[in-house]
Amino acid sequence: MDGARHELDRPDLAELLNAVMPRLETFLAGLEHAPVDGTRPSSTVPEFAPPDESGSELETLLDTVDSALADAAETAGPGYFGYIPGGGLPSSAVGELMARVTNRFTGIADLAPSLVALEHSVLRWFATQFGFPKAAGGILTTGGSQAMLSMIVTAREEHLDKHRLVNGRIYLSDQAHRSVQKAAHIAGFPRHAIRLVPTGDGRRIDPDEAKRFIDADRAAGYEPFLLVGSAGTTNSGSVDPLDELATLAAEERLWFHADGCYGGFFHLTSRGRAALTGIERADSITLDPHKSLFLPYGTGALLVRDAGTLVTAHSDEDPADYLQDLAATGLVDYADQSSELTREYRGLRVWLPLQLHGVAAFRDALDEKLDLARHAHDMLAKHPALDVPESPELSTVVFRLRDGDDDANHALFRRVNQTGRFFWSSTRLDGRFTLRLCILSFRTHREHVDAAIAEIVRNLPDT
Repeated sequence: MDGARHELDRPDLAELLNAVMPRLETFLAGLEHAPVDGTRPSSTVPEFAPPDESGSELETLLDTVDSALADAAETAGPGYFGYIPGGGLPSSAVGELMARVTNRFTGIADLAPSLVALEHSVLRWFATQFGFPKAAGGILTTGGSQAMLSMIVTAREEHLDKHRLVNGRIYLSDQAHRSVQKAAHIAGFPRHAIRLVPTGDGRRIDPDEAKRFIDADRAAGYEPFLLVGSAGTTNSGSVDPLDELATLAAEERLWFHADGCYGGFFHLTSRGRAALTGIERADSITLDPHKSLFLPYGTGALLVRDAGTLVTAHSDEDPADYLQDLAATGLVDYADQSSELTREYRGLRVWLPLQLHGVAAFRDALDEKLDLARHAHDMLAKHPALDVPESPELSTVVFRLRDGDDDANHALFRRVNQTGRFFWSSTRLDGRFTLRLCILSFRTHREHVDAAIAEIVRNLPDT
């Protein structure tokens, strides 16, 4: 292959794909037994040479890529229980390959109307799953953080006068994801505008306490405008009382947002719908298909009850002169619904796996994760050395040593991770170092959970 030539003919393209495919096949075949953490010490991370004038041999370049890919936590494998596992469905990657090679521009519908309609069909399906009306709309984003930013901008434009932003107040749990505060800061709100409402049980926001915060702020001359509930916290998988929060927001005339980036798609299951009761009343929902739909990282979504609010918040009042040749299509222009003008086409990476595998495959996988979390909880709770404070609402199990302090729990955490058999992460709950298993990878099954629990038990003090 001529490395200096951009336009690949059919043999060149075949050579490229044929060189990559065996490597991907080897990777996928080895996931069951791959090291869960291949990261190197920072002192041994290589420096990579800049490109030269004439190009390099393909196999040499792919060897470099393979080496860099191996220097990572194995987030695609069945032994990854840390943070919130992502997915990486190969069928989604195929859709992404087609989108990237064809390189269609979908920020403006007139330039690729059928692809925009295809992506819109995915968003409409999302909206129907959460009981949103026909007037609902949304966008696919790079992830929950960007979706959260668009949500806050939309709520701000709906509820606050632009000249009084400094008076705006946002209410969320002290267990809420950090993306909410980060997005609020980027959207122009000072730190003191973000009101962290204490949780009544250490996990879930207390609606009565939120009401007291709102009343006090109004009495002080501030303008409450946004209430955020968690449909599954990252710390413990706990679900805020969404129905009560929706009622509070309606009574106080606030925008009510449900953060479903972790737990939202459990709504596809009967148990998930019960746990997330009230999410259908939200003004907006953020979602991460790269979590609970098992898609590749970089796939987020924002749904809004009224699509017009999204357009009002993000579109230009005066369109650019250089766009005067475009025709109206009756379709949404995604450039008018987010901060992005040029955007990658995200529709195929979501549409293809849903259409190919069918919704039941995703529902069954999510039900399996709920079953596995319950199984892990029951197994851990049987051990006298462990304190398992609560049953999982979704797929995260939290626990700690019954008699150990933070140092003892941290030591257990290190011992288990050092075995290299699986990857987990910790947090702080109730002011204490807490161990957690988040079970969400589509490749994780009963045998992997049993192996993880056995490893934990083997590494308990005095066992």
